[in-house]
Amino acid sequence: MAKILITGGSGRLGRSVVAGFAEAGHQIVSLDRQPPPDPVDGVAYESVDLLDAGATRSLFARVAPEAVVSLAAIAVPFSAPEDVILKTNAAIAHNVTEAAVGSGARKVVVASSPSIMGYGSPAGWVPPRLPLDEDVTPRPWHAYGLSKYVAEQVAAMFAAKHGPGDGEHGVKFASFRPCYVIAPEEWEGAPTQQGHTVAERLDDPALSAPALFNYVDARDVTDFLLRLLEKMHLIDNGDVFFVGAADAMAREPLAEVIPEIYPELAHLAAGLTGSAPAFSIEKARRVIGWEPKRSWRTELTDRVGAAG
Repeated sequence: MAKILITGGSGRLGRSVVAGFAEAGHQIVSLDRQPPPDPVDGVAYESVDLLDAGATRSLFARVAPEAVVSLAAIAVPFSAPEDVILKTNAAIAHNVTEAAVGSGARKVVVASSPSIMGYGSPAGWVPPRLPLDEDVTPRPWHAYGLSKYVAEQVAAMFAAKHGPGDGEHGVKFASFRPCYVIAPEEWEGAPTQQGHTVAERLDDPALSAPALFNYVDARDVTDFLLRLLEKMHLIDNGDVFFVGAADAMAREPLAEVIPEIYPELAHLAAGLTGSAPAFSIEKARRVIGWEPKRSWRTELTDRVGAAG
């Protein structure tokens, strides 16, 4: 199995990714400011300032990973001054990707965000279509969204430098946009990233509406990443993927819910019938054969707030 370095391994998503990769038999090095409260047996935990390019290169060279999954970043919009978010996340994306290549890694995956699409803009936002897919041009309106778009472009820049990435010494790069991540404990009632429970987000559509009702189970993201690393030879170098649940975080069809909250999107939401989400995962299905396994409809069954 491969030696894989995961940055941000102690975060909401990182903990599930580290655990899932270790369970799959990989040799994992988790890199974060501090280890999680419940470290995984057999995982090596390291710490370095990813804003220090030299220190990052030295650590990566010592670890010599075969693949790198870059999750580390300021993870919440407006959680720090805009200039700090932009400089921090852009620098981390570049430093990690550069260090990964320099250390000999042959597969590099960078985390982005659906928020780069621009939904929620105070100036108004009407995309060309729903569901959103990877061919819709991002229009970020805050520093977090811009920083994640820059992270994608960092991966694309290195892909342009290295060409197709095929062959024994080729390097493949990819970016992925994980929807609103639900960690396993959050199905049991722990607060989500915004401080609400999953049940509360379902009971009050206004809570999920700012992100267009997107979500994904952290374990499904882990499965996506495992599948992506296995199938990197099938992708175009620098490819980007949405990673979300197969349904929306809403009890009613988005064709009914979205027009009530965003009348300007009513004509675009008309096709989002049944449980269809506003973010397409067809590319991940088609290119690497990934399919999410978890839904709020199954994970909340027989629990408080669950739908029948």
